[in-house]
Amino acid sequence: MIRTKRIYEPPGAEDGVRILVDRLWPRGLTREMAACDRWAKEVAPSHELRKWFGHEPSRWEEFQKQFRAELARPEATAVLDELARMASESTITLVYSARESRMNNAEILREVLILRMLAAER
Repeated sequence: MIRTKRIYEPPGAEDGVRILVDRLWPRGLTREMAACDRWAKEVAPSHELRKWFGHEPSRWEEFQKQFRAELARPEATAVLDELARMASESTITLVYSARESRMNNAEILREVLILRMLAAER
């Protein structure tokens, strides 16, 4: 199971393994407060893409396309394989700092991981 959750929400037992999927550490949080088991910068949007997007709804479609292209890079694919394996064995929660709960990189990453898991089952 793959869940997504804003990192500023309190961690819960239902989160399973918590994986931060942002390039930058969230403001105002200590490592203890974040309660992340892993920080997967390799599957976060590049600084350039993140800055360009700026959480502007009119750029969402293009952001998705460019982010998926970034996830196809070799340094990301190994981490994607590992996260997909983890998700097939237990619950993982992709934590993010964006205010927007639908238009963020964790939601795209969740979709990519689900498709990767389905392809591995075939």
